[in-house]
Amino acid sequence: MKRVLSMITILAIVLALPACGGGGKQQDNRTKSSVDELVANYGYQWTDTSAPILNETGAKELSFNIYSSKNASALDYNDMKIMQDLYDSTNVFVSWENVSESVYSQQKNLIFGNANDRPDAIYHAGMSAGEIIKYAQRNVLLPISDYLEYMPNFSKILEERPDIKSQLTSEDGKIYSLPRVEEMGLLQSPNILFLNKNWAAKAIEAGAVSGLSKDDLKDGVSLTAAQMEALLTYFRDNDMNGNGKTDDERPMSFVYNNWQGNQCDLYGMFGLNDNLEHRVIVDGKVTYTVLDERFKEATNFIANWVKNDLIDKVSFELSQDNFLANGKGLETYGAFYWWESETVVSNPENYIVCAPLVGPNGDQTACVSNSPEISTGELIFFNGVPNVEVLLTYFDRYYDPMISAQINYGPIGIVYEENLDANGMLVQKQLPEGVTTDELRLQNAPLGIIYLSDYAWNNVVNMEPRAKLRLERLDAYVTPYIPAGVTPTPNLQFTLQELNTLSSYENNLNDYIRVNLIKWLMNGGVSDADWETFQKDLSGRTHLPDIQKIYQDAYDRYASNS
Repeated sequence: MKRVLSMITILAIVLALPACGGGGKQQDNRTKSSVDELVANYGYQWTDTSAPILNETGAKELSFNIYSSKNASALDYNDMKIMQDLYDSTNVFVSWENVSESVYSQQKNLIFGNANDRPDAIYHAGMSAGEIIKYAQRNVLLPISDYLEYMPNFSKILEERPDIKSQLTSEDGKIYSLPRVEEMGLLQSPNILFLNKNWAAKAIEAGAVSGLSKDDLKDGVSLTAAQMEALLTYFRDNDMNGNGKTDDERPMSFVYNNWQGNQCDLYGMFGLNDNLEHRVIVDGKVTYTVLDERFKEATNFIANWVKNDLIDKVSFELSQDNFLANGKGLETYGAFYWWESETVVSNPENYIVCAPLVGPNGDQTACVSNSPEISTGELIFFNGVPNVEVLLTYFDRYYDPMISAQINYGPIGIVYEENLDANGMLVQKQLPEGVTTDELRLQNAPLGIIYLSDYAWNNVVNMEPRAKLRLERLDAYVTPYIPAGVTPTPNLQFTLQELNTLSSYENNLNDYIRVNLIKWLMNGGVSDADWETFQKDLSGRTHLPDIQKIYQDAYDRYASNS
């Protein structure tokens, strides 16, 4: 009798299994059935990426609600030409609910917590790896990787780019978000050093600097730390801009801890490839620059420049906008870090590009930023969305490079010419009078999920002129000074246990480094005793060894799958 009951119980469990939400055969059959209905009733197709996704009936009867934050300058996405063009080419109707970034940050948890009133997807979702794992385990997020057959563009990317697939794949082997990929080779090197050549020429004429002639003052000039110090000292003490004052010159400026134009390259004078996280990959090893004795030496050297007003102290307080505003009008900048002089100063022709400074010990290297060219967590879909295959196919079109260019910069007819150039590539229109490139772009481009890699830049879309200029300068004067084997830390996937550990320790570590570093730089440097205490705390109460091991394990997994 017991054996019969046991068999009945087992049979009941087996029969019940396919009904669970774990992707069993019954679920597959339901998906196939719903897709068959979409094909039959609405002409749904996904194989021809240039043809409409739905027929006219589908265009009228199906719709999707997408929630998204947007830039304050941007049009409502419903009114953007690119969105209207996408509807015309796909017959998929998307209704956008746009909010500000601050509103989204306030509403984010409420949206995820309200199962009865969610949008179908969130664009510009900004989902961290930890959030994705948390909501995936709660069955809130759609496992996109279960639907790849309906996404030919994205599937091709995953096949051709295992590194991208590795960065997207969660601990359970599934993909829950769509990425933004914009590979131009710019973000890795966010700093270029510019020097006022006219001011430098005056310093040379006055005999204030040795080993340097006016003939040397051209793009690519390589200065030693001693030569730069002599120049900055002269800039500080003299009326360089000719306004009768000697107290409004800013010898060297940057925006402290900004994503670009920051202080990190100054550490290159001591052979360190520093960045804002002080974490970089060196020959496959996760390396923290703050553990290196050279970091102490570099900090003391830079702090001396700050103490002597060679580095403008305001650099440690400025916002990016204030830094840019200070550069306009009367020349006040002697030297500064940024991507291009054209954005910073009114007379960019007066500034030349310097190679990374040569330090006291002969070191000359550039920093390596961890700002990713592959951003994960950009778009997520909620489980249970009706006809989600159609929505996935619609967003898959965003990964067509011709569409990606318009999503990223603005549509044909407004930003790009109607006709392609002689090479069959998109070319930008002349800017309307009184409108900047940024203004035109931000108003007309939703940004978000795109795929712009080498193929796109070589075959589909011409880079913006300013991007070309940045890349040319970086290739000539910055990237040659990044040693082989030094690379940024990529986006990494962590296990839930690793994420919990990072959540417990990493913020405290970052705060500890930040507080000490700004104190040292602003107050003359770090003593031997304070440095010793700092190193003990890094290995002890801030748990840096534990954090470093987690990053190393995650990087090793990434490297093995890429």
